[in-house]
Amino acid sequence: MDPDRRSTETWRSHILRQLKHRDLSQTSMFQDLIRFYTQLLEKTSLTKAVLSSSNRRDCADSSSSLSSLQEQTSWMKKSTGELAYQVVELQQKIQIKTCFLQDQQDSLQVEKRRLGGVSDACQTLQKQVDHFNLENRKLKEDYDSLLERQRWAESKLREQKVQEEEMLEKMLQLKNQAAARMNNRNERRSRARQATLQKDLQTAARSKVTIDSSSSAPSSRSTSPKPELHVSRGRGQTRLFRKRRGHSVSSLKEDLLYPVGLCVSARVPARSLQVLEAHEQGINAVRFSFSSDLLATGGTDRIVKLWELRAGSLTHRTTLDGSTEGITCIEFDPMGQKVLAASYDRSALLWRVDDSVPKVALTGHSRKVTAAKFTRVSNQVVTGSLDRTVRLWDLQRTACVQQVEVVSSCSDLVCSENIIISGHFDCKIRVWDSR
Repeated sequence: MDPDRRSTETWRSHILRQLKHRDLSQTSMFQDLIRFYTQLLEKTSLTKAVLSSSNRRDCADSSSSLSSLQEQTSWMKKSTGELAYQVVELQQKIQIKTCFLQDQQDSLQVEKRRLGGVSDACQTLQKQVDHFNLENRKLKEDYDSLLERQRWAESKLREQKVQEEEMLEKMLQLKNQAAARMNNRNERRSRARQATLQKDLQTAARSKVTIDSSSSAPSSRSTSPKPELHVSRGRGQTRLFRKRRGHSVSSLKEDLLYPVGLCVSARVPARSLQVLEAHEQGINAVRFSFSSDLLATGGTDRIVKLWELRAGSLTHRTTLDGSTEGITCIEFDPMGQKVLAASYDRSALLWRVDDSVPKVALTGHSRKVTAAKFTRVSNQVVTGSLDRTVRLWDLQRTACVQQVEVVSSCSDLVCSENIIISGHFDCKIRVWDSR
């Protein structure tokens, strides 16, 4: 058998199988309907037989029942009309309800869309809240770190302050000890000088000096006292301060030379000529002008006061303010028209004596300024500070023109023509050339 014929028979058998399958499927679908229809036909035939027999018997009663059936029919029509009217009303109500339901559904859709937008906004806000919470946590960590660093710095600062106080106490003790030693040395020297002076006075009271007027040679002092010119000790001391050698020779009495202007005793002043309540707080600096007619005082109360010296007493002239912390040093210019002051606020201020507002503020030091001086060069000042620097300033430009760094804090300064000498806490002085 050839392949073409075989394929044709296969195709036909396939179609037959599909038709049989369709017939079986359709038959199975309508099998119940056919059975019910057959039963209905049987019942119909039986009913016709029964009705044909009953019609013959009831033919006489049909006329009487016809009228009742007509009445029932009219009643049924009337009921049908009422029911139809009710159906129409119900349909209208259904339409109204349907429209209302549609409106509700539309509103529901709108609310759903709004809810979706609100949900999106809520999600966005939640993301922002999460982001802000994350940033807040980071800031809190940074704040905690800074707070810890601040506490550490404060503890270090307290330690430094304690060390500074201890060093200050040690320095004060050393200064007090040095002052005590110096006072002892000065007292011993004073006693020695007084003893020597007392001996010299006793020797001078017993001796006499003569000058040969006929000789041009210098006068010589007699080393041995003469009995005929011996006087009492009290008388000799009184005459020491009455006679003085002149430039001419007139008589033998005037030729006698006596020591004049000798100090017989020395003591520390014990009584104040004038006491003033100059400042509200401690006074740190006092300075006379070059003419000694003006006095400047500066204190912890952050002001500089100028006092005039008249008839041996001080009179307040003016107050110079502008410093934010206490004054450490004061200096007058050679003309006595300007006042330079160093301050705890890491600056130096320059005033005119007739103006209470500072004209120049020299800032740049990192710690308090301990010394400020005018140099011999016009419009130049030099400052020293605890920040271990010495700075040279130009007042016209209000700028630092030279800075020198040292290994120890500066305590005081002094200036000559081109030389600046600075004293330091390390027990050394340093000499600088300002040119």
